[in-house]
Amino acid sequence: MSREAFRLHPIVPFNVPHFAMLHAIVVGYHIPKGSHILVSRMGLSRNPEVWDQPLKFMPRWYIRSDAVEVVLTELDLRFISFNTGWRGCIAVQLGTTMTVMLLARLIQGFNWSTPPNVSSINLIESRNDLSLAEPLVVQVGPCLPNHLYPI
Repeated sequence: MSREAFRLHPIVPFNVPHFAMLHAIVVGYHIPKGSHILVSRMGLSRNPEVWDQPLKFMPRWYIRSDAVEVVLTELDLRFISFNTGWRGCIAVQLGTTMTVMLLARLIQGFNWSTPPNVSSINLIESRNDLSLAEPLVVQVGPCLPNHLYPI
């Protein structure tokens, strides 16, 4: 679920700029030596040539029967969550672990619902940035005994 959320909703629109130290050809495009390269996370993660139904939230893409751990990196570079290569994030495993644990604790520890005056949640994105067009409003309540919620 986390990987699919990162694919559909990257935290920033572009990766850190790169500099081509040599002439290269990437997917048929000639990259001259000395070029500055920006990779669009949105363009990569929502590419219909790479993803079937790229705008649909489909976490099943990452479910493998032999998987024993969650990894938020994408070895095939169909999307980029922590950057990649020698300039990639040195704390990928830490970031992955923290993300999965946070999500698990939020799901385990709270009941989530829409407020009484809200009939549905609108997840349409803004046209101007990576945020939602309207603020996400949910109602959260404890589902565990009170002594398990330290203040």
